[in-house]
Amino acid sequence: MVKKADNVNMFFKNIIVDFLQHTSLTGASEVLYNPVFMSKTGKQITLSKEVGDVKTEDFSGAFLQSLPVGVIIFDKEFKVLSANSCTSELVDVQTTADTTLAIGTNEKIWGDWRKILLEVIKDGKICRFDNVSYRLADKSSLLQITFAPLKNSSGDSVQGGLIMLENITEKAGIQKQLANTERLAVLGKLASKVAHELNNPIDGIMRYINLAKRAISEEGLSKPVEYLEHAGEGLKRMVKIITELLEFSRSRYSTLEDTPMDKIIDDSIKFIEPKAVATGVEIERQYQSPLPKARGGNLFQVFCNLLKNAVEAMPDGGKVTISCGVSDDNIAVIKFRDTGPGFEPANSEAIFEPFFTTKTSGKGTGLGLAICRDIIEKYGGKITAENAPDIGSIFTVHLPLSSHGGTKT
Repeated sequence: MVKKADNVNMFFKNIIVDFLQHTSLTGASEVLYNPVFMSKTGKQITLSKEVGDVKTEDFSGAFLQSLPVGVIIFDKEFKVLSANSCTSELVDVQTTADTTLAIGTNEKIWGDWRKILLEVIKDGKICRFDNVSYRLADKSSLLQITFAPLKNSSGDSVQGGLIMLENITEKAGIQKQLANTERLAVLGKLASKVAHELNNPIDGIMRYINLAKRAISEEGLSKPVEYLEHAGEGLKRMVKIITELLEFSRSRYSTLEDTPMDKIIDDSIKFIEPKAVATGVEIERQYQSPLPKARGGNLFQVFCNLLKNAVEAMPDGGKVTISCGVSDDNIAVIKFRDTGPGFEPANSEAIFEPFFTTKTSGKGTGLGLAICRDIIEKYGGKITAENAPDIGSIFTVHLPLSSHGGTKT
């Protein structure tokens, strides 16, 4: 039912975008006629409108004014020329389009809006951002933001662009409920995978235990220890799979005492360091103490997972560099860079999906990065992956900080 409604909304949105794209910049501004537009300075910007018999433009303007989505028209200098009535309910409209978006969002997470608008005008292509958190009058909402170029009447040059804004906060809530339902379905799939994965080690354990019993009964005591060691390795593998299953199924993170993030990173390094030393991997710190404090023990799990993946990606040795800083808009940015082989660029999003793994069979369950993303999103943050310019990969964690310097919970 929700999916059908989404399709209907997208149908009308496509009509609007197509209509405005093929309307001149002046015509588009008239269609989005707004009697009084308040600028940041409080000055009234009145758009002229010809008075007379009802025309097609008047009907189109009334139609767009009644839409439950915001529409902003801007010129090539990003100056806001017009906006329909719904826009002011969604964003704080400024004199320019880029500042309208920047004033309520974290550009460190979503990027440079001016650069994005410039690419829309330059390339003449439509682009869309989902689940953009926008803060207006001390209230946050999730917006879907669509950008499209506006061409002249002949269609041979771009004169400006339009921004379409839709409040998807309620829709996101429904999608979250659906995600929880899908999580249960995923867990069902995982249960089947676990049963299959546990079958072989259990069989091996039983076999080695039987061999150990036989060796002990025959008083040949040189082999029992070896057999029991094999049994122990099988048990460790079982414990790892079950632990990741339990972590992935949790819907909340633990709220422990506030701890400086540099200490959490240092503790993660100490935990992984023996494995790094054994494989010839150097771990370099590029951050200074003290860093802001974070609440929740699961950040330790995130950093351990990222370090473990980096070390395992370099079996013949290499280097992991960890950097951390705080941006001017109070976002903690932690980067883990390795000198491994990297990954296929097409998989930059897929690697965070459950069960996706690039490791050889039996080396990973494909849940580590899915768990990392789940934890970071619960902090209101974001985790991304990209290949380094020269060699290796970079995993970046963005964590919004509260006014007192700690992570938001």
